Amino acid sequence: MATPKGKVSRSRRDKRRSNVWKLDMPALSKCTQCGELKAPHKVCANCGYYKGVQVIKKDA
Repeated sequence: MATPKGKVSRSRRDKRRSNVWKLDMPALSKCTQCGELKAPHKVCANCGYYKGVQVIKKDA
């Protein structure tokens, strides 16, 4: 069974437990057509446009 090789100091332990390793918020960009926030390089879920071209037909 694995056993610790030595004492882990308080600072090393607390660095591991810190919030440094949490994930960042996803990047969002404004849709050029409707202004809604969307993920970059994706079709807008609100209006269905991508780079000024309608990709998905949405009823408005």
